[in-house]
Amino acid sequence: MKNLVLLLMLSMSTISISQITVNGKVTDINNQPIVGANVYLEGTYDGSTTSDSGVFSFTTTETGTQVLIISYLSYETKKISTDVTLLKDLKIKLREDVDALDTVVISAGTFEANDNSKVSVLKPLDVVTTASALGDFVGALQTLPGTTTVAEDGRLFVRGGDAEETQIFIDGIRVFTPYSSTTNNTPTRGRYSPFLFDGITFSTGGYSAEYGQALSSVLLLSTIDEPDQEKTDIGIMSVGGSLGHTEKWNKTSLSVSASYINLAPYNALFPDRNDWDTPFRGAQGEAVFRQKLNSGMFKFYAAFDAGDFELTQEDINYDEGIHFKLNNSNFYANTSYHGALKMGWSIQTGLSYTIANTKIGIMESDIEDKENSAHAKFKLKKRFNSRFKLNFGAEYFTTKFDENYAEEDFNAAYGFTNNISAAFVESDLIFSKKFALKLGLRTDYHHLLNEFTLAPRASIAYKTSANSQLSLAYGNFYQTPSNSYLKFNQDFESQKTAHYIFNYQYVNDGKIFRAEAFRKSYDKLVKYDSEFASFDSNYNNNGYGFAQGLDVFWRDNKSIKNTDYWLSYSYLDTERDYKNFPNSSQPSFANTHNFSAVAKYWIEDWKSQVGFSYQFASGRPYTNPNASEFLSEKTKSYNSISLNWAYLISQQKILYVSVNNALGFKNINGYQYANSPNMNGQFARRALHPAADQFFFVGFFWTISDNGTDNQLDNL
Repeated sequence: MKNLVLLLMLSMSTISISQITVNGKVTDINNQPIVGANVYLEGTYDGSTTSDSGVFSFTTTETGTQVLIISYLSYETKKISTDVTLLKDLKIKLREDVDALDTVVISAGTFEANDNSKVSVLKPLDVVTTASALGDFVGALQTLPGTTTVAEDGRLFVRGGDAEETQIFIDGIRVFTPYSSTTNNTPTRGRYSPFLFDGITFSTGGYSAEYGQALSSVLLLSTIDEPDQEKTDIGIMSVGGSLGHTEKWNKTSLSVSASYINLAPYNALFPDRNDWDTPFRGAQGEAVFRQKLNSGMFKFYAAFDAGDFELTQEDINYDEGIHFKLNNSNFYANTSYHGALKMGWSIQTGLSYTIANTKIGIMESDIEDKENSAHAKFKLKKRFNSRFKLNFGAEYFTTKFDENYAEEDFNAAYGFTNNISAAFVESDLIFSKKFALKLGLRTDYHHLLNEFTLAPRASIAYKTSANSQLSLAYGNFYQTPSNSYLKFNQDFESQKTAHYIFNYQYVNDGKIFRAEAFRKSYDKLVKYDSEFASFDSNYNNNGYGFAQGLDVFWRDNKSIKNTDYWLSYSYLDTERDYKNFPNSSQPSFANTHNFSAVAKYWIEDWKSQVGFSYQFASGRPYTNPNASEFLSEKTKSYNSISLNWAYLISQQKILYVSVNNALGFKNINGYQYANSPNMNGQFARRALHPAADQFFFVGFFWTISDNGTDNQLDNL
């Protein structure tokens, strides 16, 4: 009996000795205790939670090397792997989880239009519901700050930059000819349908090192990854018709669309200032093929369009006017793949090819341009952890451009082949929820110019409160001179800008406020010594300039019931000495003040959405030969009010009506002066008005889908 008692006492002693106490304290990086954190040994039931002072303590019978896990909501989980006997008096600091939705986002110079982004100033649907946009994504972006209203052109002019300084990419791959052809005083449109894209990123400056060959801005368009259902879209419009269909299989989908536009019936009802022989007519087709693979997504996008027109336009120097005709065809193909590799790496690669043919007749002259361009890109990316991401890649651009010029006594051929090799590297460093840094470096080798360029870029962001943040961005940007120069001369250097941006952003409950100050310095701009760039001009890279200003944006879709609106204002101070300028001056495409107001209101009883858009732009400079100074006078201010109405006939049938410049403002784009003075020594002039003061549009849109509820304006 005595031996049995001794044996029991010995066993209890052994159990007591084998129990080990694990203890310590859990705080954040500011040494503040974290209350309620879970602390436990992996694979066991041994653990505890921290007290009000952040302290924890528990016992375990585990031995040897163990993994202690410390976790708490909105903080990074920490693991400590060591011998269990060393898990005593621990001092543990947890860092905030920077993957949380309230983490700072670098936003300087960037506007997001994406349903999936943390901060979207626009939605993809805004492209087709903004009254002044007429279904063109470029038109919708022109309601944002940083853009300049150049009504007769229609392309994106950003922060004192020419339209050629903005480049457009689809799924990360360059689009070389993004705009449809047009004539004087008639704005162009983007070639591509907004219904095929679910994301738009518009960078007004300071953009990623991944993108180059743009002095001012890049516009990134992302095609839809996965359609939600099969459907057919039918459109009958006052200017033509459209048809689209999406088919889905297990891991594959195909979307196709086609449209035909003919302005002859419209011009018969609403004649404009042009004398049309053949009003514009054109056909367009697009297709997106998507294939889900085991570890990625393959896409093939193709678009073709062709159009022509012929007209006579008024000209002060020719009583009979200027006869102009144009025939254009454009094919663009883009294939891309993005997917996951081993060890946390991901890959993105793509290739685009463009074939563009344009034939122009101006009075007795005939011009034929042919462009064949391609872009190949390869990018690798790794997320080492939630605080450090790295991506790098290489790309290759090639362009072959040929022009044949013919008139009665003169024939000439011009052209060039330009190849550019580039590499880039960029890292995201997220120090905390409040502070993030992006560093990048890009290098390009211009084979035609025999030149290397090196472009560093940096952006930082600091979260000042739960709903606001500050961002800074800096970068150097290079761009090869345009085709209109390279076809005559190849002895150039790359044009250069440096961007400096300071941004404040506030986001809270359906409200977004952004204010951004910027400065751009231009160097090595192209200059020539003739009235127009020509084969016999003398060229150099001695041009320079600057652009600086302030952009303000406000959007609110919560304060007023059933109402969504945004306001944009831009102040621009810019001068440049380039082209044939005799001195540094504000260019004719730039104005000092731009303001836009857009509103949309849903009327439940009418099953309708009505829209309003107002655009104001202060006068733009022009040169009056009757005065002594260059670009010293300004046109009157530009004003336009546009209205639209979308009526839900049934859930899948919509009647859409819009009118641009509803009040018929007599806007003036500039002035044309006579080549010779009159008997009084004065140069006569005529105002350059838009081809039409107003544009009316009526469309019927019918969707046939699986669920029977979708329509082409999905929020109706």
